[in-house]
Amino acid sequence: MSGQQDSNRVVILDTETTGLEHSRGHRIIEFAGLEMVNRKLTGRHLHLYMHPEREIDPDAERVHGISLDFLADKPKFHAVADELVDFLSGAELIIHNAPFDVGFLNAEFNRLGLAPVDKICTGVIDTLRMARDTFPGKRNSLDALCDRFEIDRRNRVFHGALIDCELLAEVYLWMTRGQESLMMDAGPGEGEGASGLNLSFERKPLRILSASADELAAHQQYLEALDKSVKGSCLWRSIENPPVASA
Repeated sequence: MSGQQDSNRVVILDTETTGLEHSRGHRIIEFAGLEMVNRKLTGRHLHLYMHPEREIDPDAERVHGISLDFLADKPKFHAVADELVDFLSGAELIIHNAPFDVGFLNAEFNRLGLAPVDKICTGVIDTLRMARDTFPGKRNSLDALCDRFEIDRRNRVFHGALIDCELLAEVYLWMTRGQESLMMDAGPGEGEGASGLNLSFERKPLRILSASADELAAHQQYLEALDKSVKGSCLWRSIENPPVASA
């Protein structure tokens, strides 16, 4: 299937790997990408498992839960490379901690003599960098951002690439919510992803909490103290009870 050449086409991307360092021969074992055009999910996605032709580090397996036994009958990277490149072609990528995933993809492409990511795609947006700029000094992992934006992540038992893409898509829309609509429409019949999450996102209405009688009384006492300090009526009184213009 040929990739859409659309200037507003982006791919939300995530990978899982055998370890942390591609320079030490670690490989990609899972790839997931969700296509979005004009800030709406199209329903098109690519989800692949690959046999890495090497062992998986125990620490990595504890994070993503993918074993070498599970991958025994899965294709090797070279067998799916063309499909993956075709899906990414001409898109802008949205990745959380982009240097990690781009580094692994480039290492895999280099083994096969393929062009690097920056030649295949139009650009890369790193949501981790965006989050650090927006929330300096805060935790900015995907889990932390989901909690910050009240995004349901109960299905994220392991760090699976597809479910992480679905969560990241909603995180990205919330982080860029001033640009356009906050709604992501996946289209009729395509609202649920392979991981079981609903791909049509809408934030719950904000709760309105009314002040209690004690809080209202405390507020009144504070205003009376302000009246005394200014020897008259404080500014807040005119805000609460604006003067009525005479006819």
